[in-house]
Amino acid sequence: MFRSKMKAGAVVLAVLSATTPLWAAGPASARSAGSPCAGSVAPLSVEESRLSWVLPDDADPTKAESTSFAQQMIEGGGFQDYGPAFTRALCRTPNLKAATAFVKREGQDLWQSAVKRAQRPGRATGALPYSDDRPLYWTRLQSTATLRRWAADFSLSEAQRSTLITTFDQASRGMFDINFPSGKGVKRVIMSGFDPYTLDGGTTGSAAGTVGNNIRHGNPSGATALALDGTTYKTEDGRTAYVQAYTLPVNYTEFQAGYLEDTVGPFMRPGPRRVDASITVSQAGDSVFNLEQWNGRYHGVSPGNDHSQPCPTVNGTPQLPVDNHGCDSTVVDRWGGPKKFSLTDPPQWTTTTLPIAQMIKANTGASIPRPPGDEWPDQSVAFGVVWHTNYTEFPDCSSAQQVTRNSPPPTEYPPTTAPTPPDAGSCSYSGGGGNYLSNESGYRNTLLRDRMGLKIPAGHIHTPDMQRFEKPFDVSDSTFDAWRLAIVAQAGNLIHVVADNS
Repeated sequence: MFRSKMKAGAVVLAVLSATTPLWAAGPASARSAGSPCAGSVAPLSVEESRLSWVLPDDADPTKAESTSFAQQMIEGGGFQDYGPAFTRALCRTPNLKAATAFVKREGQDLWQSAVKRAQRPGRATGALPYSDDRPLYWTRLQSTATLRRWAADFSLSEAQRSTLITTFDQASRGMFDINFPSGKGVKRVIMSGFDPYTLDGGTTGSAAGTVGNNIRHGNPSGATALALDGTTYKTEDGRTAYVQAYTLPVNYTEFQAGYLEDTVGPFMRPGPRRVDASITVSQAGDSVFNLEQWNGRYHGVSPGNDHSQPCPTVNGTPQLPVDNHGCDSTVVDRWGGPKKFSLTDPPQWTTTTLPIAQMIKANTGASIPRPPGDEWPDQSVAFGVVWHTNYTEFPDCSSAQQVTRNSPPPTEYPPTTAPTPPDAGSCSYSGGGGNYLSNESGYRNTLLRDRMGLKIPAGHIHTPDMQRFEKPFDVSDSTFDAWRLAIVAQAGNLIHVVADNS
């Protein structure tokens, strides 16, 4: 459907229910259109509710922008025709079987369109830079909101609707189109990125009905996934590395449902298409790439994009997993997890098997232009690359007393003193990547590696933070774009080093 989309600005005016995404069509419109598909007033998800959010006008913050931020992202990516076409086709879907096939096909189409946009600088649609990851995120939410408010012309239970939404969501993340060649003459590398996050809050203007500027956030790890998906790389030994990528949501619920394991697991099983390396990537801060040594099982202190928060602190004190089992990630049963688990099964810690020494020695930032404001001391490179060995543990799993080790981690490699590993019998509080979903992606990926008995390179890379805007409310600018381009380029270099050493 989307491959043959109309040119920008050429949306055909027709009946509202056939052209407007259903999240934007109210019940009055449905009645006037006389369509059983024109939408309901069913509540949207937390993430979908941000589709209507509006920023203040940058030139005059006492006024609101005339268009929602989400629509600016959708149009900026050239995806403005996707939602209306999705709605029209959905309204013609006759039964559940057809709807299931439709949402999977259209989700994959959206992902592939976003990948093509990211990899074709001279032919990018829309006004936003080709490398921008945000149009995919907001277009996806537009479609899931449509599915949530769809009045199907056949019996559709809420469980079936939920399954359709999940299928579309996974398909639009590249989770269904991973395809590696078989054989021993190639290398197979899989990597993940993330959605934008921390979208609430930020600097505000005085215009009524507007929101803080955190809504503008993007994620360079998601941009990296779009830039690398389906690409090849000639390794140092002359073989061809095939890189396949996908993106993860910033929500605990989907992680617990097995999004990561269901995507990577099939390619860790024995067979001719088994991966040679599996890397998770997310955004952190500063002007440095952190190669995380230890991943912890503990999670849930900070809320996800859907406001889920399984393990908030209580009066400033961390909860213990012995008191709240939601504080620990649980293994997906179908991927080797026991039906009943204790604090020590699954393990509290996993470790990286990435080629740390080679990734640092490769000097991956030397060929990357430094973006404005890059603070890494060595000005001959864009960003530093550091072996990140710090972590925080509960030495006694029944006590909230915490100990942080190897902090700050040394920037030289190898360090003069070897890092101290977690104590035997300790419980994790945070890995080097914290106890948010980036750490959880690293934990689940490396735990899956271990449960499959693999010795492949697997681990987590934290990128610098690209949220550097020149003005309070502009949706994009040259500095923001320069940081994304530099991070994506160096992240790609690091992943190529992994391919060389897999």
